[in-house]
Amino acid sequence: RRPAPVQVAWCGYPQTTGLEAVDYRLTDALIDPEGDIDRHYTEKLVRLPSGFLCYDPPIEAPEVAPAPFLNSSVVTFGSFNTLAKMTPKVVELWARIVRKAGNARLLLKAAPLSDPMVRDYVQKQFAKHDFDLSKLVLEGRTSGQAAHLQRYGEIDIALDPFPYNGTTTTCEALWMGVPVISLQGNNHVSRVTAGLLQRMGLDSLVATSPKQYQSIALDLAKNKSRLAEIRAGMRERFRASPLYDKPAFARQI
Repeated sequence: RRPAPVQVAWCGYPQTTGLEAVDYRLTDALIDPEGDIDRHYTEKLVRLPSGFLCYDPPIEAPEVAPAPFLNSSVVTFGSFNTLAKMTPKVVELWARIVRKAGNARLLLKAAPLSDPMVRDYVQKQFAKHDFDLSKLVLEGRTSGQAAHLQRYGEIDIALDPFPYNGTTTTCEALWMGVPVISLQGNNHVSRVTAGLLQRMGLDSLVATSPKQYQSIALDLAKNKSRLAEIRAGMRERFRASPLYDKPAFARQI
C-alpha cells in the first residue's frame, strides 16, 4: 500500500522482500556483485561503496585476550552462531576439521544449548561423523553482553556457518580478535562474512569450496605464530577498516 513515497529495505532481512512497493535495497558490490544477481530482487540494488554495514562495538566489550592456545597445546575452534545455521554439511565439515587438526577442540555457544535435549541432539549430530565428544564443548546463554564477548577469549579460530553466514556474530568475533574462516557462496546470505573479511584485508580467510575452507582452517591451526599475530593486530585492523568508520558510513547512507 506504499505508506511512504520512497521505501527502502536494508539490514535485518538478507534477501528480496518480493514487494514491488519497496523501491530500493542497500547492499554492496562484494556481497551482491553487479550482474545476474540483480534479477533475484524486486528492489533496485543500491551498492554502498564501503560496505552495506558498519559495526559499533559495545562499550562493555572487554579487551582482546591472548590466544588461548598459548596456555595449552590445544587449538580451539568455535562458533557462536545460531544453531539453525548449523546444517548437516556444516557439522560434517567442522567435525572433519577438528579430527584432522589433532590436538584441537570445538566450542559451540548458543542460547538453546542451555537445554539438555538440545545439547544431546547436537552431540548426536557430531557423533555421526566419528567425532570424539570429549572435544566438543557446548555452552548456553551467559548473563550480559560483556560475559558473552568474554567467551571469545576461549576461541583461537572461529568457523563461519554456510550457506547462511554470520553477520553480527562475525563482527563480534573479529572485534574480539578471533579470525573467522568463511565459505563464500553465490547469494547475499552466503557472502556476508566474505565481504566483511575483504573489507578488513583478510581475503586469505575466505574459501570458495569446502576443501579450501578445511585447508585454510588447518593451515592456520598449524601456524601458531601467524595465528597469534593476526589476533594481536585484529582490533587495530578493525578500527582502520570501513567497518568501523561510522561517519563515512552515515554519509554514504
